[in-house]
Amino acid sequence: MMSFILVSMVSSLTSIDTLGNFLRAQRERLEPDGTMTKVRRRTPGLRREEVAARAGMSAIWYMRIEQGKAEAVSAPTLARIAEALELAPAERAHLFHLAGRSDPVAPPESGRQVPDALRRCVGTFGGPAYVLDRLWNVAAANDDAIALFGDWIGRGENLLRFVFLSDEARGLIDDWPGRAQRLLAEFRLDHGRRSQDADMAALVDTLRTESPECALWWREQQVLDREGGLRRFNHPGRGLLTFDQLTLVPAGNSTLKLVLLFPDQSESMISASTARQSLAS
Repeated sequence: MMSFILVSMVSSLTSIDTLGNFLRAQRERLEPDGTMTKVRRRTPGLRREEVAARAGMSAIWYMRIEQGKAEAVSAPTLARIAEALELAPAERAHLFHLAGRSDPVAPPESGRQVPDALRRCVGTFGGPAYVLDRLWNVAAANDDAIALFGDWIGRGENLLRFVFLSDEARGLIDDWPGRAQRLLAEFRLDHGRRSQDADMAALVDTLRTESPECALWWREQQVLDREGGLRRFNHPGRGLLTFDQLTLVPAGNSTLKLVLLFPDQSESMISASTARQSLAS
């Protein structure tokens, strides 16, 4: 127990120190305000007092934060510091990550706009492929995806609504209870990252109200990373289909997910081997 406490304390102190180093580096890269340009400076960038003034906080409090002497910094305070230091979205996200806080002002979402290159990837992929937005609405899908899942995916509807609120999903998805529970646990991770998103909260409320299984599993608080692997579907016209799923997050838009379903090679190899044996006999 003592070793665990010591490790936790070292990790916390390291994080605070890293936060201070980051703030210092960002402060030193900024040019002084115009009214201060005539003052001779021994160090580059803004002074701590100038950052504090920009952020509307005391110079002593900001100094404690930068020196790693402040153990708990609130999210609103971090937001004011981020604005004072003119941080870019990636830098702002890094600041909140170092401080272990959630950003009260979510970065601008790009909505469901899918880059042309990503649409070409979906359209030319040799298997079912689709793109999910931050709410897991389908933002793009190819013909193979429509053939597998149905017309709903081509209309850009919500993946979770299909899984939990449609009878077709229960017949299509092999081991529906296990897959649906896993999917909800993966979605909870996204939900936690955007806990202030009103649209996401409304989606969860609808699912919990209309699906008893979703209500039960949501209360269990299970959280999982997005996972690839085999996916099996009981297609009404083509029988049992097996795919190897890969999910990618495009650079520049972490709210989108590209989902690719590769035909399972192991089953293809078994089928080919069986055919060769039949020919040989």
